[in-house]
Amino acid sequence: MPERSVGGRSIVTRRAIVDIVRTAVQSSYGVTGFCDPSFGRRLLRWVGLDRPGIQLSTESGLGLDLYVTVAFGMPVAEVARQVDSAVRYSLRRLVGVEVASLTIHVDGLGYQPTAVQRAEVIERESIELAEPSREATTETAGPDQAHLKTTAEGETASRRRKSR
Repeated sequence: MPERSVGGRSIVTRRAIVDIVRTAVQSSYGVTGFCDPSFGRRLLRWVGLDRPGIQLSTESGLGLDLYVTVAFGMPVAEVARQVDSAVRYSLRRLVGVEVASLTIHVDGLGYQPTAVQRAEVIERESIELAEPSREATTETAGPDQAHLKTTAEGETASRRRKSR
């Protein structure tokens, strides 16, 4: 015989809701991060008492204000729509609560180099480290000295040193 279920109550803390919202926003395509809405909040964050970007209110339902930065070149309205959808879905699925009001403030555009650009920089640095330039120097007598430098590619460059 099946046991009779007993009704209960669960409590979800504000911090848990903020963590769920933060994860949903950061996983949204086009969001580069959170920002602080005011100088006072920046100070609290610097001291370690606050985390940037999310203001939560529970008066008349769950209300959220999100302060985000969007990747440069992304359509801002589309990113905001994606964030709205991700936050509402996450809270509905994980906590079982509907969001009464959700306001997304886009505070700026953030530039992040793409993976291809980062790979090109890493490749250039590794080539420079792997192939040090060979230098052959010839000097002439006198206060002005001529220097010839031969690079790894075989190019020759000359420069004159000024007398001191």
